[in-house]
Amino acid sequence: MADTKSQGLVFPTINSKKRAEHDDIDNEDYVAAKKSMLLSSAAAAAWEDPAAALASARHEFGEHGGVNMSIEASATFTVMEPETLRKMFSGELGADRDFFIYSRHFNPTVLNLSRQMAALEGTEAAYCTSSGMSAISSVLLQLVSSGEHIVASRTVYGGTHALMSHFFPRACNITTTFVDINDMDMVRNAIEVGKTKVLYFEGMSNPTLTVANIPELSRIGHEKGVTVVVDNTFSPMVLSPVRLGADVVVHSISKFISGGADIIAGVVCGPASLVNSMMDLHQGSLMLLGPTMNAKVAFELSERIPHLGLRMKEHCHRAMVYAQRMKKMGLKVIYPGLDDHPQHELLKAIRNKDYGYGGLLCLDMGTEERANRLMNLLQNCTQFGFMAVSLGYYETLMSCSGSSTSSEMNDEEKALAGISPGLVRMSIGYIGTLEQRWSQFEKAISRMQESGLLNKK
Repeated sequence: MADTKSQGLVFPTINSKKRAEHDDIDNEDYVAAKKSMLLSSAAAAAWEDPAAALASARHEFGEHGGVNMSIEASATFTVMEPETLRKMFSGELGADRDFFIYSRHFNPTVLNLSRQMAALEGTEAAYCTSSGMSAISSVLLQLVSSGEHIVASRTVYGGTHALMSHFFPRACNITTTFVDINDMDMVRNAIEVGKTKVLYFEGMSNPTLTVANIPELSRIGHEKGVTVVVDNTFSPMVLSPVRLGADVVVHSISKFISGGADIIAGVVCGPASLVNSMMDLHQGSLMLLGPTMNAKVAFELSERIPHLGLRMKEHCHRAMVYAQRMKKMGLKVIYPGLDDHPQHELLKAIRNKDYGYGGLLCLDMGTEERANRLMNLLQNCTQFGFMAVSLGYYETLMSCSGSSTSSEMNDEEKALAGISPGLVRMSIGYIGTLEQRWSQFEKAISRMQESGLLNKK
């Protein structure tokens, strides 16, 4: 773990609601104990099960003993002695000892959510941000400098693709080579030793649900001396990338982790040395670009994480049942839990066993016209779900990826990524009974058959 004097970033597992009477405390044993407990409980438990890791993480109580933590809504923080400010800005005193400067730097409520996310992903540290894209852009800007290079999967979220293919070259002189993430020789050959700094991919890709071989990709990345960054937005609880060899995990917390489609947020999970560097007062991308999470948002999210495991199990269960039934109907369905998915055996081997195969599935309707017709029926005639982007909501959300969340890619890029014009991405919800929702889906398919528009295998 990084030196605690590097902005004082430590993620303890015990509750120290009050700092010492005098600001200039020098209790190294206390700090060491907090560091030791982090590594022996939350991080260690993540190697077995992310739910166990969350249960082992520090629980923050409220100011007056409430079972829920208090919200620290302050933008700035007072000190008892003038000399303390100098010590905080020099890094001698920091958040590890409950000394806070300004909420763009560290905020106690946001720090607590960060601890939960570090426990969930089994990392030393984490930092929560205002959006998933701010987490992605900040970590890449910290790891990659002007003139350097990224190797990334061809199939990533459209916004991420645009960041790498358009914004970074223009604004930062950072280039990206996009590869077939399942072609290990292509990945290996694309990495330029000394110039390539990051290997970036999604654990489960958006929108094609390609599963990355995280252990093998991590081995190749480390062999070549690059940092392996994995976007785990599609598969929280299902995959634990750091356990499988990755260095850094990013999430759009807005999706499954939030679960309510009402919050925009992100997180970077990784080594404490990296997160500390991102919060450095002179060189830190998070500190200087300022994608700050609001403390009230952090409180809301911290109350949802404890039931994330239960929600993911139901999302995944229903997705599996629907995928199997859709396949029996003769529809062209893509779902990693099906035996005919190209990476089914891989996911079966690397997933956390109790959480299924993911909460999303895709239906390839062949053309955008058929895709739009199906979604219109599912929303406006049978009430199966909503036409909307995003995922992880308790209602089913569906969109035609090529003309929505992957629209930043041109036709050639979409073809290389395997995104069909008629690909319907469905984030399967859990509200209502399974059979009730399935009946609504069947009615829409019957209407498609009657109109002669159904595209089967």
